[in-house]
Amino acid sequence: MDTEVTQSPSHLVNGKDQKAKMDCVPIKRHSYVHWYRKKLEEALEFLVYFQKQDIVEDTAMFKQRFSAECPQNSPCSLEINSTEAADSALYFCASSQSTVLRVSSS
Repeated sequence: MDTEVTQSPSHLVNGKDQKAKMDCVPIKRHSYVHWYRKKLEEALEFLVYFQKQDIVEDTAMFKQRFSAECPQNSPCSLEINSTEAADSALYFCASSQSTVLRVSSS
């Protein structure tokens, strides 16, 4: 059983005004994929999260500068549409299982 998230590439160096794409393979059977970034000496910043293939929540900054997808049976991806110096950061992908509430009726 896969017990870890895999990200690639492990590092990426791009010039200004280029596209930058990162991939993430979540843990099998996890329904949620989250993307965050961490700039030097700043707090972890939420970018977007998916439930299966659908974006559930994102930020205004994400909508302006990023795109992402999470196709079924393929790696999820995060792309910076046109890189800037301010994009220098660590980018993290995380996955989690959904919580299902089961109610039995008698």
